[in-house]
Amino acid sequence: MVTIVGTCTHLESPRPSFAEFPTGKVLTEFCQFYEQQYGVALFNSVRYEIEGGGGPQPQLLRRKVPLEDRTIFSGNLFQYLEENKKWRNRFSIVPHNYGLVLYENKLAFERGLQPRILINSAGYKVLTSLEEYLELVNSSLPGPAPKSGNTPILKCPTQFPLILWHPFARHYYFCVMTGKEQEKWLAIFQDCARHCNNGLSEDSKVEVPAFTDAVRMYRQSKEQYGTWDMLCGNESQILSNLVMEELLPELKNMIGPRLKGKAQERHRVWIQVSDAVYRMVHGQTKAHYDAALAKCELQSPAMRSAIRTDMDQVIQSREHLASKIRASVSSKAEVCVRNHVQPYITSILEALMIPTSQGFAEVREVFFKEVTDLNMNIVNEGGMDKLGEYMEKLSQLAFHPVKMQSCYEKMELLKLEGLQQRFDVSSASVFKQRAQILMRQQMDDTVYTFETLLHQELGKSLSKDELCKTIQRILERVLKKYDYDSSTVRKKFFREALLQITVPFLLKKLAPTCKGDLARFQELIFEDFASFILVENTYEEVVLQSVMKDIMMAVKEAAVQRKHNLYRDSIAIHNSDPDLHLLAEGAPIDWGEEFGGGQPDQDPSDEKQRRAKQVVSVIHVDEGALPYDAASLEGSPEPPEPEQQGRARSPPPASPGSPGGVKELRTLLVTELPVEAPAGVVAKAEEQLSNGAVMQESPATTAPLEREEEEEAAPGGADTGIPEDSPEGQVEERGAAEATPASPCEGKAQPERLEPSDKETGEEAPAAAAPLSKLPVEPPQEDSHGAAADCDGVQTQF
Repeated sequence: MVTIVGTCTHLESPRPSFAEFPTGKVLTEFCQFYEQQYGVALFNSVRYEIEGGGGPQPQLLRRKVPLEDRTIFSGNLFQYLEENKKWRNRFSIVPHNYGLVLYENKLAFERGLQPRILINSAGYKVLTSLEEYLELVNSSLPGPAPKSGNTPILKCPTQFPLILWHPFARHYYFCVMTGKEQEKWLAIFQDCARHCNNGLSEDSKVEVPAFTDAVRMYRQSKEQYGTWDMLCGNESQILSNLVMEELLPELKNMIGPRLKGKAQERHRVWIQVSDAVYRMVHGQTKAHYDAALAKCELQSPAMRSAIRTDMDQVIQSREHLASKIRASVSSKAEVCVRNHVQPYITSILEALMIPTSQGFAEVREVFFKEVTDLNMNIVNEGGMDKLGEYMEKLSQLAFHPVKMQSCYEKMELLKLEGLQQRFDVSSASVFKQRAQILMRQQMDDTVYTFETLLHQELGKSLSKDELCKTIQRILERVLKKYDYDSSTVRKKFFREALLQITVPFLLKKLAPTCKGDLARFQELIFEDFASFILVENTYEEVVLQSVMKDIMMAVKEAAVQRKHNLYRDSIAIHNSDPDLHLLAEGAPIDWGEEFGGGQPDQDPSDEKQRRAKQVVSVIHVDEGALPYDAASLEGSPEPPEPEQQGRARSPPPASPGSPGGVKELRTLLVTELPVEAPAGVVAKAEEQLSNGAVMQESPATTAPLEREEEEEAAPGGADTGIPEDSPEGQVEERGAAEATPASPCEGKAQPERLEPSDKETGEEAPAAAAPLSKLPVEPPQEDSHGAAADCDGVQTQF
């Protein structure tokens, strides 16, 4: 122990000089790349504004106002405190920005006290095994690797740990009591990491492209091609990772020989040293980047004016440079593509397509099930009075970590073994997280489109049966829009992923023979245009074009295969709702305010009640789930699962896209189901948070469902905009994911496929369907947490 303390004391003096010199060197080089790429990105942005962009128009609406002041999750778990080596119960809040906020307890949160810790999980990996964690720590420890079977850094008192691991920063240790809790927290932590890793906003058309291109160019100047796992978080975090990647070997050489003692103590000291250096690097990178950005923004107005004045000349000069570079490298690039890339494109695409298509099909299935349950609940339990309550929960479906987990898990099946080593792909996590982010965005777009269309229809006076039919008709329209948009999004994702895998590989292969000749092309660029045209960027565009034709052809061929459930590129679905996008320009829909079920109006002067109404907790952890203290954790058995009695549950979802889910739902609606009375009903306070995870038991009802004769409804509601007499209207048969959802208002089977050539008639289906019997479907239970504190300011803890 004396040796370890001495080592830590020795580290105090060289810290500033040790970290400051390499950080400044790396950032100086990076800022030079950034200033060059800023001019190119600015030119591309202005050109896009003038010329516009092509591509198909999306059918789904996008939420312009985010769901702010919402709590994604609130609950309890145990955290290991390294200061005193003890486990303590913590109350956790995950706000809409996915920063993990830990309070001393729930009372501290309700009183508005400062949280104990704020965690930005960008770059973190969530582990559920101490063995896996020990393996990662041993691989990063300087010096010889410890022998296997060493004592871990900490002893977890339960069998269900949750560890946040980072290659450079501090690690966080948590645990829960049951496997069910562990699965829930795993989904929440992974969602936080996924969101924070995607921290660079796509809305920025200049700063973000300039930054990412500068990172790529800097790494290529160091002979580092291929994907990079640590492109995570905001700009300062990414630059810190870039610096630490170069600094870490030198740090290990300096610190490694001085680490003495048992492996457990060496682990602990090394993690502390790495975290301390990482914090200092982060502060320095933030200052350097802010200065470089301010310098570029100061020059931006003059550069914009020059671009607009000389746009045509810059474009001509760029094309002339590209033609010269193409003549020099195209033959070499084509040979490289033909020998090293083309034979593998199909296998890469197949590996990407299968899990991605399954994930998007699961998004469709989850949305269909949630809306169907909502429809049944509204019809059976009060109609319009319950509409606001259920729509509030549906609006947050895309941000529900547990409900979306089944979609995200499909991407975990993505395997690129064999291809990773050949194409210098560090891991498949980059593509997994990108596809999962797209799934969440598609789910939110689908939910928001459904909300907007339903809100438009609610201006009319609708009976309970009419409301049911309206919801069903809108559901069918939105699902068709989702089918088209998801196909477009997936094809774009496949193309980008293939380029991200193959282009760096080609650049690395061609570098020895082509890169040295690029300097002679610099004289072809006029000095006035040097800020907007770079030889390196033009060279990369030429290499990209050499492989783009093969990639486009491969995706086009895959689109005609039924198993992938994609639209052909020749199918152009025009927006048949000209007023739909105008609806999205209005104010956000407040379902609780407009359809509150007769709740008394809140006093605007009562801040506590106002905040309680705004903040909605998506997931609820039962207050009785953690009745123990930290001292009694070790050796505690897993409590048995409570018996679920007296509940009539909706049928479990079938496999994604399977018509069997629809048939099971119809079978349930025409089967006699006795429902027992619940044991009791718990009264809820007026300012409680609504909740979508725990289901509330319905009043006792025993109502046999009678089958009645009914007429077949007209298949209205198709919304594609494809003229029936046009050649584009002949669409190939879609996969099973396009099965028409069952209507809670209709007992007779609908057509099992939604043909994209059907037109939206605008007429309601004949009202000959049998009325829905009163089958209770359990509405979500409300949380018992108080109003959430304002967590907008959650930042990375450094």
